[in-house]
Amino acid sequence: MTQKIKLADLPVFDMAEHLKTDEDIANYLTLALQDDDPSELTHALGMIARARGMTEVAKISGLTREALYKALRPNSQPRFDTISRVCNALGVRLVVQASHAQGV
Repeated sequence: MTQKIKLADLPVFDMAEHLKTDEDIANYLTLALQDDDPSELTHALGMIARARGMTEVAKISGLTREALYKALRPNSQPRFDTISRVCNALGVRLVVQASHAQGV
């Protein structure tokens, strides 16, 4: 007989808890960029900032904590300058590669 599991009994998954090393962070950010969805990049940066500590990331980036939370909330559309400042504060950089797309 199959035992039913209630949704409320499942543990809550928090990606920020699994971003412990620079390599973890780089891999996660790379996967987010591969989705070609700006909201995924914003979400990933928010998770990474939480893992590193929002207060510290805000301080290093020159943003207020409130501005950082606002820029990285779901469905936000932060300016590239903000993305760049957050990446610098996190110690990561975005790198361009040829996509080898035909007809472009």
